[in-house]
Amino acid sequence: QVQLVESGGDLVQPGGSLRLSCAASGIIFSIYAMGWYRQAPGKQRELVARFTSGGSTNYADSVKGRFTISRDNAKNMVYLKMNSLKPEDTAVYYCNADGGSTWPNHWGQGTQVTVSS
Repeated sequence: QVQLVESGGDLVQPGGSLRLSCAASGIIFSIYAMGWYRQAPGKQRELVARFTSGGSTNYADSVKGRFTISRDNAKNMVYLKMNSLKPEDTAVYYCNADGGSTWPNHWGQGTQVTVSS
């Protein structure tokens, strides 16, 4: 059974920082392109940051220089460090495991990030 379990979401003031974590199980973690997406109320889910199948990273323009994605293949974990948070970063953040054309795509249940004073 595949599980992606996110944690670390919270209420934080503008300018603050958070680190999201995603624990994966039931997949061969190292072969998946892991990523983070977010969905704000009334908006479509959008890419935040991801690893490509080649191991490089992609970031949404809105988070470049503020967010950093990382992974630990030994622990089956992927992280999103978020600095200089803005109110517009408020959303549910989802962990994604992209198996490309070979393996199924998987999603976590999401973790809420709220940036507000």
